[in-house]
Amino acid sequence: MAYQPPPHGYGAPPPQYGQPPPAGQYGQPPQGYGQAAPPPQAYGQQQQQPYGQPPQGYGQAPPPQQQGPNLQYIFQQVDRDRSGQITINELQQALSNGSWKPFNPETVRLMIGMFDHDHTGTIGFHEFSGLWKYVTDWQNTFRTYDRDNSGSIDKNELKNALTSFGYRLSDRFFTMLVRKFDRSNRGTIAFDDFIQCCVVLQTLTNSFRKHDTQQSGWINVSYEDFLTMVFSVRA
Repeated sequence: MAYQPPPHGYGAPPPQYGQPPPAGQYGQPPQGYGQAAPPPQAYGQQQQQPYGQPPQGYGQAPPPQQQGPNLQYIFQQVDRDRSGQITINELQQALSNGSWKPFNPETVRLMIGMFDHDHTGTIGFHEFSGLWKYVTDWQNTFRTYDRDNSGSIDKNELKNALTSFGYRLSDRFFTMLVRKFDRSNRGTIAFDDFIQCCVVLQTLTNSFRKHDTQQSGWINVSYEDFLTMVFSVRA
């Protein structure tokens, strides 16, 4: 089965066929998943509803003089049953998507799965530390493209974000993305749904890339391989 992505492959200016695209393509957020990205200057000092962090007054580090969040204290607040592990439900209750609605449970499940290195279905403190950094990076990225500070992004803002990640996709495709990940049926995507959208898109792109050994933007796969690529992503 052959598949042709939009012109110029996955993103960036057309590379020579057979050459890997420049670093940073395939839709990764700035600096790559789970690594710190410098906060956009426009948002560095603004006081806004924290999209991906526990609501104000919940999970904040008590000593005001501390420069960064006290993750041990936050972990203890999220770990309501004091088990030493955070469950999907506990994390969902702690996170805010900026709209006062429950955080997308599928996004929480995806993130737990990414950081649950011992496959227990929960995360301990060290795994939580990595997840916290991951959410913070996504928060900064989301705020960069939420131009009107509405707490959600529309199709044009989503297009700007994914284009900056290296994707070159049609307007029709972005319309489909908004329709799929807009849980509120308002024509926009909230922060938690934005994370899910990007994770699913990158996962599928990584699967495609494994088959695109020549980096040409074309693959030839069997029907079963295609189904495996699609159904390996729960969305």
